Amino acid sequence: MSNTTPNVSTSSNDRKDLRPAHAANGKTTIDDGVVAKVAGIAAREARGVYDLGGGAARAIGAIRNALNANDQGQGISVEVGEKQVAVDVTIVAEYPVSLQDVADGVRADVIRAVETIVGLEVTEVNVTVNDVHLPSEDNDKTEEARVQ
Repeated sequence: MSNTTPNVSTSSNDRKDLRPAHAANGKTTIDDGVVAKVAGIAAREARGVYDLGGGAARAIGAIRNALNANDQGQGISVEVGEKQVAVDVTIVAEYPVSLQDVADGVRADVIRAVETIVGLEVTEVNVTVNDVHLPSEDNDKTEEARVQ
């Protein structure tokens, strides 16, 4: 006598018990601003980054800083889908660090942070270097005016 086992399909469409647990327990929604903040923190920590954002964003950021209201998402733009995210980062780089190295570091740090913390796949990170910060610019602010 032969033992026959019925052919049971194990595709996720046929087997409800193979679906992710979170689907039955609820839905998690992560706001675009949260993704931008995570990306901004990661970009700010990258080697060779002086600041984030373009001129206008930095001017508004300076006002926020004076009011002790930092915007970690400054200079970050995100496009968030259900499972993927694309990130645009605008930075001011330190001089004389290699701009390509800074951009590569920002890209790697943002991808690592977003994929680890947020759990979304990062499809691309576009880095725009808007300005280069010279160390002498900090010294110029503290010197007395030459002409009164």
